[in-house]
Formats: sequence, structure tokens, C-alpha cells
Amino acid sequence: MITVKSFEFNFFQENTYLLYDETGEAVLIDCGCYRKDEERELSSFITENKLTLKHLLCTHLHLDHIFGNPFILKTYGLSPEAHRLDVEQLPTPTEQAKSFGMSGRIDSVPIGNYLVGNQMIKFGKSELLVITVPGHSPGGLAFYNKKNGIVVVGDTLFSGSIGRTDIWNGNHEILTAAIRDKLLVLPEETIVYPGHGPETRIIDEKLNNPYL
Repeated sequence: MITVKSFEFNFFQENTYLLYDETGEAVLIDCGCYRKDEERELSSFITENKLTLKHLLCTHLHLDHIFGNPFILKTYGLSPEAHRLDVEQLPTPTEQAKSFGMSGRIDSVPIGNYLVGNQMIKFGKSELLVITVPGHSPGGLAFYNKKNGIVVVGDTLFSGSIGRTDIWNGNHEILTAAIRDKLLVLPEETIVYPGHGPETRIIDEKLNNPYL
């Protein structure tokens, strides 16, 4: 049984997710911790629950979802895993920061492993299916566990909304097609964990999302 622990980090109010099962093995998805107190909150939870991090997964490489990657590499020795297209087609973290009026250099961590669609990520007795959902970013990914009925979707799909497509090679048509073809086909009671805001369900977005 997978337990999902969510944290809201940085000034973009980004959702970072820690998934773990009864073995104590865990994966961290979209580590957005920016301040020292956010790093302490995350590491304290990992220590107190005796968890062992096995993967640092990225739904995409927009700045607010990767602030914490240097901390995870330094503390736990894990490099981020993401889709190659985001590495090739997105600006560097420092360049992205300038677009938001942030000064100074933002540390970047090289990708340790490139993820592809239909790949299985294993931890403990659990696994996550990698689903490609481009549009918000060129290499957008979602991570799905059928047994537990959960999917972590980054900024692809929100409760009552969808990801923006007006920055850094986003594409509205590609995004909406990916949502319809890859996410809305999941079982209707699947819980959706987005990159910002509250969780939702596939059925709720099918019925109520005005953008779909």
C-alpha cells in the first residue's frame, strides 16, 4: 500500500510528493523545497518515518519543481530523473529565474537517468508507470500506480484547470490531447495529485473541467 505525503514548498506554492510503502522505500516527486526550513521539514519527515529514498522523479523541469534537487543530491546522493526533451528544450534554471524577476544563479543538477513512456519505476513492493504527457513542457510526465489508484501529474492537470502553455515550448493542443488520451482514460476513481492546488479525481475532471 502506497502512502502519499504532500508538501507545499516555495513561493510558487508547489506540491512536492513523497510516496512510500510498508517496506520504507520511497520516491520523491518534484522536489521544490527552496528555503532551509523547507529542507528541514522534508528531511525530518524522511528520518522520523525511517524512509529510504530510491528515486528523485521529475514530472517536468520548470524551476519551481526542481529547486530542491541540489539538496537531495547532496543529502541523499540521488540525481533527478526526467524526460530528455525537457533537458534539451527548456532554459536553464537561472534563465527561468530571470523570467520571474529573480536575480542570482540557481543551482542546477544534471539528470542522472532519462525516463521514457511505459517505463516502470520500482521501489519497495510498489511500482509507478511512467506516462508521457507533453504540452505544459515538452517532456512532461505523469506517474501512475494502478493498484492504489493514484497518479501524480505535475502541472499537466489541475482541479478544474490545466497547465499553462504560454512559456518555453508549451503547446495547448498537445497538452489537451495528452490529458484526454493518457489521463482521462484512467479509472474514474483515480486520485490525481497535481503540481499546485488540491487533489482531484479523474471523474471530477471529466465532468467538471471547463478546459476539457
